[in-house]
Amino acid sequence: MLYSNFIDSKSNYKIDKNNICKNLYKGACVKIKNSRKTFQVIGLNSKSKVCWIREWPFALEFNKTFSLEINQITLLTLCNNSVTEK
Repeated sequence: MLYSNFIDSKSNYKIDKNNICKNLYKGACVKIKNSRKTFQVIGLNSKSKVCWIREWPFALEFNKTFSLEINQITLLTLCNNSVTEK
């Protein structure tokens, strides 16, 4: 089970911009600037200060991954495992 599953939803916290690379990890769920959606970190490059993320929860038929500057991440949050069926 991912560490992010253990984070209480009340434990959302803003990321300290000076230590952002220390706080992020693969599998973490995050919020980003100018979006209300939740995203999951799937890769990190702390030297270039870039990470790769995808929308959470992700759909198997549509898995869009994109890179983002780490400073665009505003919040670590809970990864909700519930999936709604259509």
